[in-house]
Amino acid sequence: SQGVQLAKLQDLLRYWMTDYNWRKVEAKLNALPMFVTEIDGLAIHFIHVRSRHENAMPMIMTHGWPGSILEFMKVVGPLTDPTAHGGAAEDAFHLVVPSIPGFGFSGKPTEAGWGSDRIGRAWGVLMRRLGYDRYVSQGGDCGSVISHRMALQKVAGLIGIHVTMPGTVPTEIAAILTAGGPAPSDLTEKESAAFEALDTFYKDSSGYAAMMVTRPQTIGYSLVDSPVGLAAWIYEKFAQWTYSGGDPERVLTKDEMLDDISLYWLTESGTSAAQIYWEDHSNNFNAVDIADLPVAVTVFPGEIYCAPRSWAERCYHNLIYFHEAKTGGHFAAWEQPEIFAQEVRAAFRSLR
Repeated sequence: SQGVQLAKLQDLLRYWMTDYNWRKVEAKLNALPMFVTEIDGLAIHFIHVRSRHENAMPMIMTHGWPGSILEFMKVVGPLTDPTAHGGAAEDAFHLVVPSIPGFGFSGKPTEAGWGSDRIGRAWGVLMRRLGYDRYVSQGGDCGSVISHRMALQKVAGLIGIHVTMPGTVPTEIAAILTAGGPAPSDLTEKESAAFEALDTFYKDSSGYAAMMVTRPQTIGYSLVDSPVGLAAWIYEKFAQWTYSGGDPERVLTKDEMLDDISLYWLTESGTSAAQIYWEDHSNNFNAVDIADLPVAVTVFPGEIYCAPRSWAERCYHNLIYFHEAKTGGHFAAWEQPEIFAQEVRAAFRSLR
C-alpha cells in the first residue's frame, strides 16, 4: 500500500545488472523500418511498416506513459501481415508508430506547448507526409488522449479512432469524485464498479500524476539521475496497471519491463516524458464530446477503470464498436497481443 516492495525491486535490479541484455531489443528495433522527420521544429521518431496486402488501411498507433513504442512490438506483424498470424488479408494495416515528443528517440521539446492538441496536429502532418489522406488512429493512455484530440480537432484525413482508455466519465460523476463524495444511488452495476475504481485510484494511487501534472521537472531530476529511482517509478505502474493481481511478471517478462525502463534511461527521457502531464493538465478519464467521427472502444478488465457502455454512448455520438475483453490491462497490446490485434481489426472493419 506504500509502493513498490523492496524485495521485488531488488530482484529486478539484480537481473538488470547481471543478466539483462539491451542488445536483444536493440536488434528487434533495428529490424523494423525506423525514421526521423522534423515537424514544427521537433524531431519525431517513428516506425513505418507498410503491409504487403492490397487495400491495407493506414493506421497511426500511439503509446502512453510509462510505455513506449515497445508496447506495440508484438502486434506489428499481426496487424501488417494478418494472413501470417491467423487473420485475413482484408484486415491488414499500414502501420505508423511514432514516439511521443519527449519519449524515446523523439526530440525533447525546449519550449512549452507540446501537449496532446499539438501532438495530434503533428500526427496529421506526419500521415500526410507519408502519403496517407485517409487513415485511422489508435491509442491507449496518452495515445487515447491524443486520438481524442485528433478527433476533436477534426484532423484532415482522420476517419475514425479506437481507444483502450476511453474518456467517458460524466460531468456530474466527475464532480462527485473530485469532492470525494459517495456514489449516486441510481448508478447501474457497471457504472458503480467504474465509480469505485476511479474513487480508489484518485484516493490511493494518483500521487504520481499529481507530481507530474504540477512539478515534472522536480521529479524528473531523480528519474534521469538514478536508475533505481527510474525503475521503481515505472515498475510500480507495471504492478498496478497490468492485469496480473499486482505481479506483473505473470504477463510481462523481466526483459520486456527492462526494455522499456532501459529505453527511458538510455534516452534520458524521464523528465521530458513527464512533461506531457504538465502540458495537458487535465483529467483524461472525464467525458469528451465527439459528435460525428466514428469511435471504437475496447475495455480491458485490468484498465484503471472499466468504462461502461452507457457512459461511452453519452460522449461518443457515433460509437461504431464497443467490446469488453476477457483479459488484459492498461498495456493491452503488450500484455495480450493476440486479443489486441483481434480487437483493432474488428474495431475498424466497418470503415474499410
